[in-house]
Amino acid sequence: MAPVTDDQVERVRSLVAAIPPGRVATYGDIAAVAGLSSPRIVGWIMRTDSSDLPWHRVITASGRPARHLVTRQLELLRAEGILSVDGKVALRGVRHEFPPS
Repeated sequence: MAPVTDDQVERVRSLVAAIPPGRVATYGDIAAVAGLSSPRIVGWIMRTDSSDLPWHRVITASGRPARHLVTRQLELLRAEGILSVDGKVALRGVRHEFPPS
């Protein structure tokens, strides 16, 4: 992975902070809007610098939470009205659309 810049970290942080309650975005959604080459960069940023953000609103493109956070993430999403079936969130209807930059 190429070095991640402070600007990229701040861009991802601001996008995650902008996801409203009751909505989710995928790592790929955020990468695309932030102009990053891979959703994995978003994942790395989220692992290292997201404790003060609504991190639980970021899920995989399959609608599944991060493996190591499944229980906690689904609990937090459920508290916002986002339900899952067999551990998977149906993205249709709850996927956040970021405004054009």
